[in-house]
Amino acid sequence: MAAKRFRAVEHRVVAVTGYGVVSALGWGVRPFADGLTASRAVIGPFDRFDPSRQRTRIAAQVPGPTPRLPLSASAARRLSWADRFALAAAAEAVRHADLDLRHAPHAIGVFFASSTGGMLEAESLYDQLRDDPRHARVSPIVSQTPAGPAEAVARHLGLMGPVETISSACASGAMAIGCALEALREGSVDVAIAGGADSLCRVTYAGFNALRAVDPEPCRPFRASRAGLSLGEGAGVLVLERAARAEARGARPHALLLGAGSSCDAYHMTTPEPEGEGAARALVAALQDAGVDAAAVDFLNAHGTGTPHNDEAEARAIHRVFGARAARLPVTSTKAIVGHLLGSAGAVEAVATLLSLASGWLPAMPGSEAADPGLGLDPVIGEPRRLADARIAVSANLGFGGANAALVFGRPGATR
Repeated sequence: MAAKRFRAVEHRVVAVTGYGVVSALGWGVRPFADGLTASRAVIGPFDRFDPSRQRTRIAAQVPGPTPRLPLSASAARRLSWADRFALAAAAEAVRHADLDLRHAPHAIGVFFASSTGGMLEAESLYDQLRDDPRHARVSPIVSQTPAGPAEAVARHLGLMGPVETISSACASGAMAIGCALEALREGSVDVAIAGGADSLCRVTYAGFNALRAVDPEPCRPFRASRAGLSLGEGAGVLVLERAARAEARGARPHALLLGAGSSCDAYHMTTPEPEGEGAARALVAALQDAGVDAAAVDFLNAHGTGTPHNDEAEARAIHRVFGARAARLPVTSTKAIVGHLLGSAGAVEAVATLLSLASGWLPAMPGSEAADPGLGLDPVIGEPRRLADARIAVSANLGFGGANAALVFGRPGATR
């Protein structure tokens, strides 16, 4: 039945021809993939700013030095950290796709996500104005808006198609990729550079600490002792093309983006709807958009923040969608390794999902503590799990305000 439904929507399938990542594991896909394979958490002390007055003092910070970016030194000085992450990941994705950006740049769109953009730089400017206003340097705040990363990618890569920024909390990255999928299907762009970027900043760090939503130790999604999330930073970018165009230019699809879905809990500003009804609707919408039955899904890269309420609500959503099979469906969370990247979480986790489909291995969440039996799930903990025959995967994200999003990916050939 699933294969028959695949054929019915084959003309709407979009190929992933390239991807790039910046995370606390390093600059690029290679360190990211190696870190996932080793289940190597990189959540610990950081120095992006001084967290000494906060309740917790750990995060997943992107390591230095910054690699050479495709722009002049003077232009680089005007970029925020989020801009740099975005541009580095986008440049890697374009190289990976072997895409010539000089060909019809007006037909290439940028669909990006961010929650704070260059907020860190705005905070730094405030400090300079307070302490030594005569020597304050204002140039970095030109990219302080959430739209900064998308605009930086378009500007420095010379892309003249539509540029859109989604800022819907932690579901933003997945939603931006969903917007790119829609634009490709309707023909408003030929190629989409889709993803998200965010950097650590005082506002979000202090805010989550004030909510007591941050674990003093590295986060432990789906474990009974979980006590909160761990914040991170970085970027994830996909190059998306309609399958026919990719085939015509001789590009090799690394995966297929089969569908996307979103919803809103309409419940609370920060707390997820306890029964997971809104998250379940986003999952169902994505599966329906992809023409995929829930029974065909081989694994789930969950939102998995490690907060007590989020994991419980998400577990209930998984049970709503997958029924009795939820107890046997492999579930993981990239956040246990690189932290919660806020607006860019969905984009980075999409790349992690693609890497799992390609390798046939599902990365494990670090630690030896068993899963919380009350959730009734099958989290991958401690050791990676072999899924050699995996063909279909779902990546899900849930955000403040009840924003929910899900993406369905497939191995090349999954629609045949």
